[in-house]
Amino acid sequence: MSPNMPEGPSIIILKEQAAAFEGKKIVAVTGNTKVDVSGIAGQKVVALRSWGKHFLIQLRDRTIRIHFMLFGSYSIGEQTKPNPRLHLAFAKGDLYFYACSVKILTGDLDALYDWSADVMNDRWDPRKARKKLKAMPDALVADALLDQEVFAGVGNIIKNEVLFRIRVHPESRVGALPSRKLTEMIREARNYSFDFLKWKKAFQLRKHWLAHAKKGCPRCEIPLVKVAHLGKRKRRAFYCGNCQKLYAR
Repeated sequence: MSPNMPEGPSIIILKEQAAAFEGKKIVAVTGNTKVDVSGIAGQKVVALRSWGKHFLIQLRDRTIRIHFMLFGSYSIGEQTKPNPRLHLAFAKGDLYFYACSVKILTGDLDALYDWSADVMNDRWDPRKARKKLKAMPDALVADALLDQEVFAGVGNIIKNEVLFRIRVHPESRVGALPSRKLTEMIREARNYSFDFLKWKKAFQLRKHWLAHAKKGCPRCEIPLVKVAHLGKRKRRAFYCGNCQKLYAR
């Protein structure tokens, strides 16, 4: 399963769904990935972890990093699409990954990843996020929210919904935000991610969208503005030109 453009909460769901493979031996590895997967068959899965949009399959001497990019997906138990990028076969069950980026990491994951940047991690540190944002005053808030070094796991849905929640125009500049609005943006990036997780598990995520892919503002009852490629990251934006304030220098 897995929809297009999975965000951090979707990776948490994958980690939970694949939990039965922890401690189990990989008996075969296939797929059309170009990375060297020799030496993986025969190893046990030490742990399944996540960082933002990265799914991490930790082995004894290396880690398989799966990044679903824009259109990646996965299935557990049975192959649901042709030409999997990576197929991990176990004695009881299979993991399939499609149209994704596969990378082999070596070394200590704690040295490779800043867990305090992951909005859904127990080690998330909003003070560090604030410091990073202060260092990018000219960035659009729409770009800043998608910066994985600041908000690992936040994707376009969360971006649009957070900015609607806090009533901030996506083309506002980070350095122009009042202190309280910066605080709200940092707080709601995490809060909305956990709401996303709860709603997605209940198969009700789209039902709760207020701005993303919507036509009208539920507060002002006027059409929302849709921009196809906003900011440096060129992602879709949906916002209300009336109740989402533009903070500019």
